[in-house]
Amino acid sequence: MSGAAEPTLALAELTRGGAAAARATVALIAANAVVFAVLLWHGAGLWHAPTEVQLAWGANFGPATQDGGWWRLASAMFMHFGLLHLALNGWALWDVGRIVERLLGPWRLVAAYLGSGLAGNLLSLVVQGNDAVSAGASGAIFGLYGVLLVVLASERQRFDAHEFRWLFGAAALFAAVALSLGFFVRGIDNAAHGGGLAAGALLGVLLRRPLGARRVPRRERALAGAALATAMAALVVELPAPRYRYGEELAAREAIRAFAAEERVLGERWREILQEAEGQSFDALAGHIDEGIAAEYADSFEQLSALRLDAGAPSAAALERLRRYAQQRSEASHALAEALRRGDEAAVQEAMQALRDAARSARAASASGSAASAP
Repeated sequence: MSGAAEPTLALAELTRGGAAAARATVALIAANAVVFAVLLWHGAGLWHAPTEVQLAWGANFGPATQDGGWWRLASAMFMHFGLLHLALNGWALWDVGRIVERLLGPWRLVAAYLGSGLAGNLLSLVVQGNDAVSAGASGAIFGLYGVLLVVLASERQRFDAHEFRWLFGAAALFAAVALSLGFFVRGIDNAAHGGGLAAGALLGVLLRRPLGARRVPRRERALAGAALATAMAALVVELPAPRYRYGEELAAREAIRAFAAEERVLGERWREILQEAEGQSFDALAGHIDEGIAAEYADSFEQLSALRLDAGAPSAAALERLRRYAQQRSEASHALAEALRRGDEAAVQEAMQALRDAARSARAASASGSAASAP
């Protein structure tokens, strides 16, 4: 007794209904657009966002992500470097997302997007975590293409042969061309793309639902889930150690800014001491220098020295220069106060020269390279 043939799916059926039939896809595109607008409001550029803004709000970067910021693996897939980056990814997400949503349903689409994006960002962290700040939805989008290819191949009997070849070939060609571009165009995160595509293929097996009467074998799902979990665990094990901790770098930058503000205060205090020097004894003048200048620099030196910062951090060199400068100014100021108490004119001149030398060295160091503000 022969059964009735399963109805054939048409490409037009997978793409009909527009936004009303692809609410999850539209929601994901909207989420990316909202995040872009928020970053734009907080200083990101319309055409190219400064790395600092992206990094502050959740881009993926080894020293930041591995410093307790693991949530960046998720937040990074909703961030973009400029309007063109957002527009291209939004177009690609709409193009593939509505088809995958039709095949899997809205919740499985979202799960595939998030799972692929996490895997892609994790692989990106392994490959270039210490060298680049990465963000964008493309890893998750490549994952949706991986899902689409697997589902199409698994359900090819449900499609017209011509439409299957066209849709499968177009999806495979897009993925291949986009991955190839990553080898020739700077700034493309091919690790996130490749990781997302591979994770999407596994998620396609894990999440796909039968389009006809045939059930998806549990063994296939179990193997795909195990393979994905094993791959993610292997990536975590292979994560390179970060060159520095982003939290410590931020603390160092804040300390450098605070020292610069304090330096302006001490400069004004020097002028006040010199203006009030006339009519004071050398002992009184020495006391003002010791308490108002030397002690302050000594405190600054202790505070800067208490900061932990790896040598590979952007602000490490500037922090070390400020430590030396604070120490030199503290020692020279104290030496000047002691020379005044003794009435030793030669020692006074020597201490004044040491103060000028410290300032000159600090200016030369700043000219050759100040604290880096970008990773």
